[in-house]
Amino acid sequence: MTEPLLLRREGNVLILSNNNVAARNALSPEFYAAVTQALNDAAADPSVGAVVLTGEGGHFCAGGDLRQLAKRRDLPVQERREKLEGLHDLIRAVRDCPKPVIAAVEGAAAGAGLSLALACDMLVAAKNSVFSVAYVKVGLTPDGGATAFLAEFVSRQVLTELCLTGERISGERMAQLGVVNRLAEPGQAIVLAVALAQQIAQGPELAMARIKGLCRAAPRNTLEEQLELEAQYMVQSQESEECREGIGAFLEKRTAQFRQPSAIVLTQ
Repeated sequence: MTEPLLLRREGNVLILSNNNVAARNALSPEFYAAVTQALNDAAADPSVGAVVLTGEGGHFCAGGDLRQLAKRRDLPVQERREKLEGLHDLIRAVRDCPKPVIAAVEGAAAGAGLSLALACDMLVAAKNSVFSVAYVKVGLTPDGGATAFLAEFVSRQVLTELCLTGERISGERMAQLGVVNRLAEPGQAIVLAVALAQQIAQGPELAMARIKGLCRAAPRNTLEEQLELEAQYMVQSQESEECREGIGAFLEKRTAQFRQPSAIVLTQ
């Protein structure tokens, strides 16, 4: 049986690659479980500084497996809900991972594939990649947080249009909307994503986890709530060894050494 997820390392960067090529990397319960476990392991591994999520065979993810979804109409409501929670637990795992997670998108990121890409902390996309909130075309409604993530970038009117038409949006257009951090030439998204991840992976682990938490909370918090969270994190950070090293390096006019270089190479 083909492994649903391939893992490899480039220095401090863990690369997770969707490996359901025959179905354009459609999602499966096995994939949910494998990615969630890999993120949990990365969270506990100090040698991992950042994670890149991508897909094999020229596509990021075509979304849910429609053949499997078609069978769910015969299941009781509670069982349908339980199966859906596999996807939502994966989205939560990306959100809750203390390490930065960067999506590298080539080809299609449709339906729940779009949700998964947008759940990541940063996004690198090929110029000719295609994003689509495609649910309406098969009589379904968005899941995986698609509407929540898109609402952070676009107006309600644009959000409604994207969801009601299911139109295809190019990587270039997504960059114009502010969704994409880096645009790559076709076939080069993984290269740019790994380079960005390697840059970030040299940073202070605890501080970066707190920064990720602040950035996640900011769109939903009031100013007072965000000030409180910033105050808590700043007070905690000031007593850390990371802070000691960072300030010391600045005053000594040298590069801060927050972590040791990693030469680990892992392939699965």
